[in-house]
Amino acid sequence: MAEKLKIIPLGGLDEIGKNCTVLEYGKDMIVIDCGVGFPEEDMYGVDLVIPDFSYLVANQKKLKGMFITHGHEDHIGSIPYAMQQISCPIHGTAMTNGLIKLKLEEHKLADKVKLITHKAGDTVKAGCFSVEFIHVNHSIADAVAFNIKTPVGNVIFTGDFKIDPTAADGMIDLARLGQLGNEGVLALLADSTNVERSGYTPSETMVAESLDRQFRNCDQRIIVTTFASNMHRIQSILTTAQRHGRKVAVTGRSMENMLKVGQELGYIKVKPGTIVDLAATKSLPKNKVVIVSTGSQGENMSALYRMAFNTHKQVDITSGDRIIISASAIPGNEKAVSKIINELYRKGADVVYEKSEGLHASGHACREELKIIHGLVRPKFFLPAHGEQRMLQIHSKLAQSMGMNPRHIHIMEIGKVFEFTGKTCKENGTVPAGKVFVDGSGVGDVGSVVLRDRKHLAEDGMIVVVVNLNAEDGSVLTGPDIITRGFIYVKESEELMESLQEVAMEAIERCQRKRVRDWSSIKSAIKNDISGYLYKTTKRNPMILPVITEI
Repeated sequence: MAEKLKIIPLGGLDEIGKNCTVLEYGKDMIVIDCGVGFPEEDMYGVDLVIPDFSYLVANQKKLKGMFITHGHEDHIGSIPYAMQQISCPIHGTAMTNGLIKLKLEEHKLADKVKLITHKAGDTVKAGCFSVEFIHVNHSIADAVAFNIKTPVGNVIFTGDFKIDPTAADGMIDLARLGQLGNEGVLALLADSTNVERSGYTPSETMVAESLDRQFRNCDQRIIVTTFASNMHRIQSILTTAQRHGRKVAVTGRSMENMLKVGQELGYIKVKPGTIVDLAATKSLPKNKVVIVSTGSQGENMSALYRMAFNTHKQVDITSGDRIIISASAIPGNEKAVSKIINELYRKGADVVYEKSEGLHASGHACREELKIIHGLVRPKFFLPAHGEQRMLQIHSKLAQSMGMNPRHIHIMEIGKVFEFTGKTCKENGTVPAGKVFVDGSGVGDVGSVVLRDRKHLAEDGMIVVVVNLNAEDGSVLTGPDIITRGFIYVKESEELMESLQEVAMEAIERCQRKRVRDWSSIKSAIKNDISGYLYKTTKRNPMILPVITEI
């Protein structure tokens, strides 16, 4: 039988982030993007969520390369974790590779991974695949889509994109996408993030105009926070500051890194003397200062958070400061952002944010832009990508409204294998896939059982029952002692504590009468009796840990 093209998503579906997709044909395999997801509220203690790389590890010999659409965390953040398990060259544009290099250096992998830099228009051969880099607009410089020539036809990955005719780095290459549509496209995988929004995504030039308006009528210190990766936005802030005769200081590690990479690669252009050290701003008049900060998503360790809650070592928010939040809250971060805004208002700051002032433009295409891409590409098969389930379903309906046959549209799932010939597409089997949790330096050692325990501890607290038994006859030497954490305030609950000691003692004595000597049975009796008593008297269900020692 002839080989079939396999497209296997390892992330980026039914979620925002963790984008990672495998293309496989015969003995060749490539990976598109390798991003992280961010923990949900019930993922206690988890720092990052990464794809399961088991399938890549098992097929290491087939792996010809990893191709990255752009430098956002949800597309590059998992690369260091992947490269600890697999080995292959990474292909990206200059800006993307500059950011990947920083990540690899942090994980001491820079000397072990081969980064190959390309520009839009380049085509790279990787086994039986030819990968063409196509310029697109997004909220980070050097973003690309891919056209992948496979033995059964062309496959287009849009990556994250929008259509911005006035973009600083030039408009998306619609001509090339239209040309590919005329040649014939087997499958299109397109960004679904903004499919729920009608119309067109505003241009970045709109934000530049809004920033200028905020600078023009302000005679106080200005603090601007935005996504560190939005190079065009940072350039707009610098250009506006220069126009109004203000010096610019930067705070926040990711912002400092981005500015460094942007200047080194020529994406950020600024007059000498415009950027100053943060400490130098204290000696300047307030109407001559702009501070560019991290913290647009309300992150607890970000510079803006530390300013708002008086823990920043160099910047104190004072009455009259104008705080410009040039970003929109990612779904799930709204509470954290509101918390910071409220605290800034409490300090007397003038807070200006996106909802009312046009200070942010999304990097993702809205419905009319998606229709343009569908109209240009005219794929035989369509697979919505990058989005939660409702987004994928809505994008499917949009494709149908453009005349696509519903039988040629497939809603993918993580780990599902989709097989293509030149004429057909069908689901066929699964591969290992899912969420791997990163907690500190541990990768994958926190699973569903550990998370369940953490959730239990967070919601109900813990009780430890400590008892010392005589090794010869099993009699109680000391205890049982009751230790609680996160359950009750002991000093105000002495009666309950005494009752718990009695219940534990009764459980031990019952085991002694039955001549039960194995620890697991005694522990089980203590745990069951205390659990039943507590639920009956308090309607609470804390974690109970009996600890038995023999002396």
